[in-house]
Amino acid sequence: MARIAVIGGGISGLGTALMLGRRGHVVTLYEQDVRGAGEDLDRDFFDWDRPRVPQAVQPHSFLAPVRSVLRSETPDVYADLLARGAREYHDFDWFGEHPPVRDGDAELVTLRTRRIVLEAALASAVRREAAVEVRHGSRVSGLAFAEGGPPRVTGVRVGARDEPADLVVDASGRRSPVPAWLTAAGCRAPVVDSHRTGLAYYCRWYALRADGPRDPGKVKTGSAAPFALAGVFPSDNDTFAVHLVLSTGDPTRSAVTDPAVFEAAARRFPAAAAWLGLDPEPRSAVLPMAGLPNRWTSLTDDDGPVVTGLVNTGDSLVHTNPTLGHGVAFGLLAARYLAAHADETAADPAGYHDWTARTLRPWFDDQVAADRANERRLAESAPASDRRAAAVGACAFEDPVVMRARAQVRHLLLPAADAYGTDEVDRHVTAWLEANPDFAPGHDGPTRDEWEALVPG
Repeated sequence: MARIAVIGGGISGLGTALMLGRRGHVVTLYEQDVRGAGEDLDRDFFDWDRPRVPQAVQPHSFLAPVRSVLRSETPDVYADLLARGAREYHDFDWFGEHPPVRDGDAELVTLRTRRIVLEAALASAVRREAAVEVRHGSRVSGLAFAEGGPPRVTGVRVGARDEPADLVVDASGRRSPVPAWLTAAGCRAPVVDSHRTGLAYYCRWYALRADGPRDPGKVKTGSAAPFALAGVFPSDNDTFAVHLVLSTGDPTRSAVTDPAVFEAAARRFPAAAAWLGLDPEPRSAVLPMAGLPNRWTSLTDDDGPVVTGLVNTGDSLVHTNPTLGHGVAFGLLAARYLAAHADETAADPAGYHDWTARTLRPWFDDQVAADRANERRLAESAPASDRRAAAVGACAFEDPVVMRARAQVRHLLLPAADAYGTDEVDRHVTAWLEANPDFAPGHDGPTRDEWEALVPG
């Protein structure tokens, strides 16, 4: 069994450490923050200042891989997650009555919860795991390398000490210092593929009142204008978030941080209006997040791994704009792979790098393409032009066959070409268009003039 050092105590670091420990490896997790997620979820969520983890207070919905990995690898964590208030939502719940079950339908489940709930459940399990030592307030300042020969990491530097490890896992997040450490040590540079998104996020959290209405009725959770996206994230323990997405070049975007402006603007989108109509209690300020590049950091190049004894995971490996909710799913899928292949990865990480390129990279590339299209559309306020593509989205909420395909793509189970490219889906979309001859791509959000009347530039 290997000695493994994990740098970073976020969800990817906690999940990796836990799964490795349960496979019998001796794990030390180094987290520079002096505290971890505890038992007071609201205090940890609303009052914990975490400047290195700006996504911690943004809305999350966890996709099918999160649920499947937790249920298979850490069923106690999954049970704890539900006990703390996370809720399961099956994509077919939209219809009320599910269609006849097909293979794979049971996977089409979103976990509706704040990130802190999953973090707390993982942290609690890690504290119970004898094979894992967590060192809060312990900042890794560098890597230890073997003398001579090809570059090999042999541990981490903490203060003045080098602490040995057979494998170091970088889970320190999107601002990981590890690539700089590698080049400073004379290794070949990691290969970084970065794409700006040109998108800015704004969210505000609310709680349903104990004596107030609780059900918005049958309403989609997303709405769109030509220049903005809006959505609602139903969450745990009667909380939910409303979010707006704008182009970073939109002259009105700074005004959206005003809570009154934010709420007035959000109410012009049907998805947000339905939930805000429940008279919820605001629980946060408007929380912005920009600087959302899609970035892939590979520790291997055309000549093979740039270093052995080290791999990266979570946002250190792949950081995506959160629109599609891929981050935690990627992190836990990688944690499961590492737990099952730790010894061989410690000896030679090429297999891990091949797995990430084969399994995760295609979804990254799809995100880049989607974000480029969204950035262009929002910046130009361009109307949707592909009638059939727009019809697929509309038809999914009326036809379970098309909804299944939509869910398979959304949950990272099938590529879009495979899910939507069947004769069955084609027939159902064609029939829907024939039944709706006047359908045209459009938006359910405000016009630009309506927006600017509410949101000063």
